[in-house]
Amino acid sequence: MTTDEKFMQQAILEAEKAVQADEVPVGAIIVLKDRIIARGYNQTEILNDCTAHAEMIALTSAFNFLGSKYLPDATLYVTIEPCLMCAGALYWSKIGRIVYGAADEKNGYGKTTGDKSPFHPKTTLTKGVSEEECKNLMKAFFRKKRK
Repeated sequence: MTTDEKFMQQAILEAEKAVQADEVPVGAIIVLKDRIIARGYNQTEILNDCTAHAEMIALTSAFNFLGSKYLPDATLYVTIEPCLMCAGALYWSKIGRIVYGAADEKNGYGKTTGDKSPFHPKTTLTKGVSEEECKNLMKAFFRKKRK
C-alpha cells in the first residue's frame, strides 16, 4: 500500500462517518509532514449549512491547528473530486497538494473549469487514489436513498 493509499483510507473512514450521520459520504484529511493535522466529513444536513463540506471542515480545522491561513506544505486527501466552492477555498489556502479518489461529473470543479485547474499554481494534483472504493461508497449511499 502506498502512502497515498494509506492516507486515503483515513479519508474513507471520515466518509464512513458521514454515512453514519446520513450525510453524502465525502471524507477529507489534511496531512503535514506525514501527520494528520485535520479531519472532516460532510455535515451539510447536521449543521443545516450548504458550505459544510468535508474539505471546508478539514481546512478550518487545519488553519486553527496551525494558526495560519496558508497550507503550502500540506496535502489534502479527499474521497471525491472537490466542488467549485471547495476548489476556491483550496486555491486561497495555497495548499501544496490535493489527492482525490473518484471524479464527480455532476458536482466536481471540472464540470465548470474543464481542463483548467482552479487550484493555486503551485498546487499539485493526484487523481484516482482508491478510486473504486471511493466511488462505491457514493453509489451505495445513493442506491439506499432511492429505495
